[in-house]
Amino acid sequence: MATANVNSVRLFYELSGTGDVPLVLVHGSWGSHHNWNHVVPRFAASFRLLTYDRRGHSESERPPDPGRVREDVADLAALIEHLGLAPAWVGGNSFGASITLRLAGERPDLLRGVIAHEPPLISLLAGDPTAAPMLEEVGRRVGAVVERIGSGDHAGAAEQFVETVALGPGAWAQLQPDLQHTFIENAQTFLDEARDPEQFAIDLAWMKAFPRPSLLTTGDQSPPIFAPIIAKLAAVLPNVEVITFPGAGHIPHVTHPDAYAETIMAFIHKNLT
Repeated sequence: MATANVNSVRLFYELSGTGDVPLVLVHGSWGSHHNWNHVVPRFAASFRLLTYDRRGHSESERPPDPGRVREDVADLAALIEHLGLAPAWVGGNSFGASITLRLAGERPDLLRGVIAHEPPLISLLAGDPTAAPMLEEVGRRVGAVVERIGSGDHAGAAEQFVETVALGPGAWAQLQPDLQHTFIENAQTFLDEARDPEQFAIDLAWMKAFPRPSLLTTGDQSPPIFAPIIAKLAAVLPNVEVITFPGAGHIPHVTHPDAYAETIMAFIHKNLT
């Protein structure tokens, strides 16, 4: 078990792989470094791979104060520096993708490029009348999950989030028991995230100024809120590629690991020179 003390919090991490190029993977809300288990073997031959548990998740420390996205970004930066991995490729899923993109804006010196799958940056859609019904529905569903966590029903909240927000009806029963346990275990940290006023925000001026390669991905089976977010980001990133995974949804590294790994490896190798 490897841990690093950064920003007054103890983070669990795993380093693997035999390659020279650093690749850091950032998991989303409710998750842990184990979310990447299906793609770690695929990346290990090509990269020096870092996966970790974000603060408040699984094996990392749970500070008593509510966490903020700013702290997640600072933790990621500090961990990359602590392990001597800069500049690194950084890939994130969901809220991990939001953290990755914010790092690109705040500390581009740490990055070779970024890969982001469906960041929930819904603030980008504010004022868009076509997105208003979707935003209202997402807000209602997330609010119901938050209320259920607050009542102490973490297991019910985890299932409700998976079924109504992230993956769709019937998805909870299809998850492996260990992944279900991870969701339940990390419910309280999602409550902290939901109370952060910056949770869904990003400064597009940061994105316009990020010159390095960026890969934005989405799944054609994902909730419809993500496609317009990806479009907003793609419109401002100066060196961007957008890819849609056929048949995949919000966690392609779990459901379609071969396609996900092959896409990321091809993108990075294409941009190594």
